[in-house]
Amino acid sequence: MALRRYLQEEVALDFVDGQLTRREALQRLGLLGLSITAAGALLAACGGGANDVATSTTKRLKEGLGPATSSPPETTAAATPPGTSEAVRFPGPNGELQGAWAAAARPKGAVLVIHENRGLTDHIRSIPPRFAADGYSALAVDLLSEEGGTAALGGDAQAIGALGAAPAERMIADLRAGIDELQRRVPGKKVGVIGFCFGGGMTWQLLAAGEPRLAAATPFYGPAPAAPDFSGSKAAVLAVYAENDARVNGTRDAAVAALQAANLPVEVRTFPGTSHAFFNDTGASYNPTAAADAYAAVLDWYSRYLT
Repeated sequence: MALRRYLQEEVALDFVDGQLTRREALQRLGLLGLSITAAGALLAACGGGANDVATSTTKRLKEGLGPATSSPPETTAAATPPGTSEAVRFPGPNGELQGAWAAAARPKGAVLVIHENRGLTDHIRSIPPRFAADGYSALAVDLLSEEGGTAALGGDAQAIGALGAAPAERMIADLRAGIDELQRRVPGKKVGVIGFCFGGGMTWQLLAAGEPRLAAATPFYGPAPAAPDFSGSKAAVLAVYAENDARVNGTRDAAVAALQAANLPVEVRTFPGTSHAFFNDTGASYNPTAAADAYAAVLDWYSRYLT
């Protein structure tokens, strides 16, 4: 699945779920290169004739996307433990890159974190400290560094539009620079990568680019490229999916077949009763039980392939 098309569909589904007004959705789709006519057609195709959450819920259930929710489920525990990431800057192929860094006291390995389609948000900044607390130094790279950084863009719409316009080759080069920085900060340790939604798609892209330094990869509900070839990779892949995420799940079989063809260790975990982005504790689809189980699975995978 092309990443720009994926971003366009993300906007359309946010509209259908009632998270965006029609005007906001059309603005974001315009930033992603769609004309008003094409944007309106996409919203209509996704069931967005009116911004009606009840109607969208019925449609999502019919299409296997799961029910939409207007707010996260209540939970008495925070999704992530306390911790603060450090804002860092480091060399990239086209200038200075920005990121969020957290160091483990006694690192067992290192993890590259790839953000969702809204850029380096507070949610993504909370992930490196979580890994650091569990023994893995981690770095989240801001793929909008060339635009001045996520915070400089002024909002989700601008971040999504900028990511849609950025060449995949540039983002892959920035992620490779993130691996360079991890190896500088955590010398002698194996490197893994984790990405969420758009970042999950970029994880697949990094594997397809044949990055040989990755020992493990854990893409979360990310769209795999069409006809993927992972023969240049050496990573053991734990692929995480949501049960009610038909759009992304449509790329799963081809991705798994390509991993098997490349003789890479692979495990697929599809979490029942979950929707796309169930790990994000700031989003409407957050599922605390599945998120905790998925994180435990990631730590188990890293204990096998990163330590």
